[in-house]
Amino acid sequence: MSIDTSHSAVRAVERELRAHGIQGEVRWLDEATPTAAAAAAALGVEVGAIANSLVFTLDGEPVLVMTSGGHRVDTAYLGEALGGTLKRASADTVREATGQVIGGVAPTGHPARLRTWVDAALRAYPQIWAAAGHPHTVFPLTYDQLVELTGGTEIDVERG
Repeated sequence: MSIDTSHSAVRAVERELRAHGIQGEVRWLDEATPTAAAAAAALGVEVGAIANSLVFTLDGEPVLVMTSGGHRVDTAYLGEALGGTLKRASADTVREATGQVIGGVAPTGHPARLRTWVDAALRAYPQIWAAAGHPHTVFPLTYDQLVELTGGTEIDVERG
């Protein structure tokens, strides 16, 4: 199978990375890595070092939660912490809000910035990896870079 490495969503992510001074290069993988476990295996890193870009709706508005691959978002807990009702977004909502498909959603490169929360557990890793707009792509960055890139707010995504 031939992969189009000039994919428009990936180019948008690359532009945002450069605009924020993030030098990590987008890596194209032979296989899609739609899960944190698949991405971790392909990269040879701990699953917790994968920054999953998950789109939810908070009282109907699309929002982004960047969570460690080692966590599952507790939607009842997090919705309560955010003062609303948090639900998993449909594939159509994800595509509309991000311009990207589930399995490849990046923390950036969206048509408009989404309100974002970043899992505090990601801070434990000196380097984390996120999707770059396509299910075959990832890029490295630090926790602080992720927070700055997304304009995100640190939060625990699971009940302590």
